[in-house]
Amino acid sequence: MQFMLLFSRQGKLRLQKWYVPLSDKEKKKITRELVQTVLARKPKMCSFLEWRDLKIVYKRYASLYFCCAIEDQDNELITLEIIHRYVELLDKYFGSVCELDIIFNFEKAYFILDEFLLGGEVQETSKKNVLKAIEQADLLQEFQNQERASWAEVASRHHEHSAPTCSVSGAESCCITTALGEVPTEEGRGTLSITDSV
Repeated sequence: MQFMLLFSRQGKLRLQKWYVPLSDKEKKKITRELVQTVLARKPKMCSFLEWRDLKIVYKRYASLYFCCAIEDQDNELITLEIIHRYVELLDKYFGSVCELDIIFNFEKAYFILDEFLLGGEVQETSKKNVLKAIEQADLLQEFQNQERASWAEVASRHHEHSAPTCSVSGAESCCITTALGEVPTEEGRGTLSITDSV
């Protein structure tokens, strides 16, 4: 597979995954041409078409078109099944996926695609295994978010108190921002004593 595009009936691009190196200008041109070509086709027309030196396989699900470009020797029916499997994975994850799910959770849609396809080839045929990997990633992300929230709470509690002040015995006072207690200075110069000001 060369690339996969998801776009709406209005021609709005919702997801794009490129498996070949192309410039942004080329990608935009290809996207524009393909969206116009697919949207201009009648609903009862074949889901396969020859385009440039590639074959285009597409399928419409509700308001979204799933469109893949494959090389001449690749199988169109397998590509159609890949599209269907991806939609099934999205359905399982989001629970009856819709265009808004893709718009507001695009990172999850990309993650699911990356768990399913690698370099334009199917890497995992089992829906169960793909969904399990996604579930584990969600748990990890939730754990990391809780960790961040805990650290943010600790930091906010620390900032509620005013910044500590310090004094150096045998020298003029100074102010440093640290949570350390007493910090020895160079030998013979005294010690720093840090106290929380109230």
